[in-house]
Amino acid sequence: MTTRIVAMGGGGFSSDDDALDRYVLSFVDARRPKVCLLPTASAMLPVYVARFLDAFPARSFEPTFLDLFDRTVADVGSFLGEQDVIYVGGGNTANMLAIWRLHGVDAALRAAWEAGVVCCGVSAGANCWFEASTTDSFLRGRADPLADGLGFVTGSFCPHYDGEPSRRPSYLGLIGDGTLPDGFACEDAAAVHLADGELVEAVTSREGARAFRVTRGSDGAIEEPLPTRFLGGNG
Repeated sequence: MTTRIVAMGGGGFSSDDDALDRYVLSFVDARRPKVCLLPTASAMLPVYVARFLDAFPARSFEPTFLDLFDRTVADVGSFLGEQDVIYVGGGNTANMLAIWRLHGVDAALRAAWEAGVVCCGVSAGANCWFEASTTDSFLRGRADPLADGLGFVTGSFCPHYDGEPSRRPSYLGLIGDGTLPDGFACEDAAAVHLADGELVEAVTSREGARAFRVTRGSDGAIEEPLPTRFLGGNG
């Protein structure tokens, strides 16, 4: 069973950009794909859920979402295991991971992913799959290290590489001094697709958007642009 993760630096339904979402759905063979949103990082912000339901209408999909603030799902493992796609929204990475662990969502996600459910997400929803990441969870406008991810993928991740001024210099510094392990950085509208933990390709819904592999060298971080495939989209 192939395990898949699509980690987006920015974009997707929350940005009125459906090209990356269509890319995720290309790995699903179902007439009406079951797509589940985990909006934990945004604390179940109603407008976020509404955008998701608009992007994945019931006429073509079986959209659901998991609310952990007013929980009605008794068996989270079975619920997530029944999905074709699990889509994790953006927001506060640190808070999301803490809440997931309280409810057993971390273990449920691993079981679903190992069973072949396609896992994806944007920003916090991309950070979570890696061992570590940069996050503004602790102070908006700052990009702090967070070595607390689910670890489905080895290494680290940095979203919004061109969209927030602190992200790129912080990530380069944290990789360069060994605070964070080597990893990937994605600009807004770019994503990396990993199958069985290995990079398959980088894709973008905006021409010119980039993804990088960032590694530690003898004199600091080494930033290697990845070949990207343009999917079409709003850019």
